[in-house]
Amino acid sequence: MSATARILITSQAPGTKVHASGVPFSDPSGDRLRDWMGISEDQFYDAANIAILPMGLCYPGRAGQGDAPPRPECARLWRERLLAAMPRLRLTLLVGSHAQNHVLGPGHLTERVRDFRSYLPALFPLPHPSWRVTIWARKHPWFEEEVLPHLRAAIRQAWPELEKIERHPGAATDIRG
Repeated sequence: MSATARILITSQAPGTKVHASGVPFSDPSGDRLRDWMGISEDQFYDAANIAILPMGLCYPGRAGQGDAPPRPECARLWRERLLAAMPRLRLTLLVGSHAQNHVLGPGHLTERVRDFRSYLPALFPLPHPSWRVTIWARKHPWFEEEVLPHLRAAIRQAWPELEKIERHPGAATDIRG
C-alpha cells in the first residue's frame, strides 16, 4: 500500500493459493479481475496507484464447499488506520459480498452490482471474481454488457495517466517483491 494509491481493491480474505504465495489475486480470480478492470498485471500490482486491502489479512480456513468468511474482528482492528494512510484514494472496488456488507451494510450483491451508478464516483460494487462468478454472469448478462465498460471508465477516471504508463515487471513500486 502507498499513500499515493488512487484505487483501492477491497475484497474478502486470501484464498489458499494467495495465502501460500503472499501475493494478492495471484490466481485465476486475479486474472479475471484484471480483465474486468481492463489493466495489465504490471498495472494491477503498481502499488503507487493501486492498493489491495482485504477484509481479512489471513486465510480464514474452509467452511462448507468454500472458504470461511473473513474473521469479523480483523477489519475492525486495522482497516480505518490503513485507509487514513491513503488520502489520495478516488475509487474503491468493493469485490464480493463480504467487502460490500462491511462498507455498505447488509444487502444483496446482485442488486448492488446492477445499481453500481448510485455508488459512483467513490465506490464500485463487483461480484467476487472466483470461478463461481461464471454461473452468476450467465444469469446476469448485463454485467459484461453494461457494468464492465463503466468499471473500465471509472478506473481511467481515477487514474488518468493509466494510458500513458508502460511499466516493466519488477518495477520499484511493484507489490510482488
